[in-house]
Amino acid sequence: MQVASEEFAGVAAGHSYTRRQSVPDHVSSSPTTGRLLLVDDSPDSRELLDELLNTLGHAVEAVADGESALERVRLGGFDLIILDLLMPGMDGYEVLSRLKQDPEMRHVPVLVVSGYTEVDGVVRCIQMGAEDYLTKPFNAVLLQARIGACIEKKRLRDQELEAVRKLGDEKANSDRLLLNILPSPIAERLQNGEQVIVDSFAAVTVLFADIVGFSQLAARLSPNELVRNLNEIFSRFDRLAAEHGLEKIKTIGDAYMAVSGLPERRLDHAERAAAMALAMQEEMLRFAGETGQSLSIRIGMHSGPVVAGVIGTHKFTYDLWGDTVNLASRMESHGHPSAIQVSEATERLLRDSFHFVTRGRIQIKGQGELLTYLLMGRLG
Repeated sequence: MQVASEEFAGVAAGHSYTRRQSVPDHVSSSPTTGRLLLVDDSPDSRELLDELLNTLGHAVEAVADGESALERVRLGGFDLIILDLLMPGMDGYEVLSRLKQDPEMRHVPVLVVSGYTEVDGVVRCIQMGAEDYLTKPFNAVLLQARIGACIEKKRLRDQELEAVRKLGDEKANSDRLLLNILPSPIAERLQNGEQVIVDSFAAVTVLFADIVGFSQLAARLSPNELVRNLNEIFSRFDRLAAEHGLEKIKTIGDAYMAVSGLPERRLDHAERAAAMALAMQEEMLRFAGETGQSLSIRIGMHSGPVVAGVIGTHKFTYDLWGDTVNLASRMESHGHPSAIQVSEATERLLRDSFHFVTRGRIQIKGQGELLTYLLMGRLG
């Protein structure tokens, strides 16, 4: 629609704007400026508004139709859209509707500047999501005030969204760190407010492993090389634990502890632990061959009940308690290099699927003589 310069005449004397009159100093010096998209089908209107907005310190891009406006907004970077309503084809109402329905564009504020003065039109625009509505002819001071308010709101919203995003990132990092320390179900319970987490499990299989020859290796390597080697070995064990469904509990020096059957109860806990132990042997042989290090692994397992829970409030850990843990540790410490020693309880659970050699009875402190077996591999 064609407009004349008079449509920009202000209602307050001395504050109107036409090509023949400059903007008052206190208007053009406003610090709240931004990148604006001007949407108006009238060449005269676009030219006059463009000149005024540039004089007020804004960076302005102007388009003549709704489709072009939507294309430009999708590219991003605008602080405010100044939108005319009465345009051929896609009118301002439809442009506003599409903007506010699109999740990627809806955050850009819209100031409607139109010669349409009916109250129902103003109300409709506000209800559709416009920040404000200014009728023509408008006052330059009022226009700048409305623009400044819209931009300020946009920047506050942007800051809020950025703060929310950073909080989300921090929470995600915190969750990842928590999952590196605790099993996922236990971490969720802590996040849901549980103060004390203690559970009893009637049947699990506990696995202890110790790297044989690591003390001699430590004497030959620098501290950095030593830690790199240990980290590589334990990282491989971690991958195996995830693959076989075991929960890593902790490492102590060059010893590795894992458990099968918790925090999610499993009927096949012994089978999974046995498969893990055999895979650890293979991985240790592979590592020794790759690095030329004279290393092997000694593994011990025992099956039975345990109590599991979280201890500590700051540097907390998820740990296990009970005779089952102690016996599994003894199976390892009283075992042979490159061997997997298991208790009679574990052998009974596995004898139909795995091959064993009877080692005989060994003296266990606090337990007396116990019959033990060496796990050799799967049957068949």
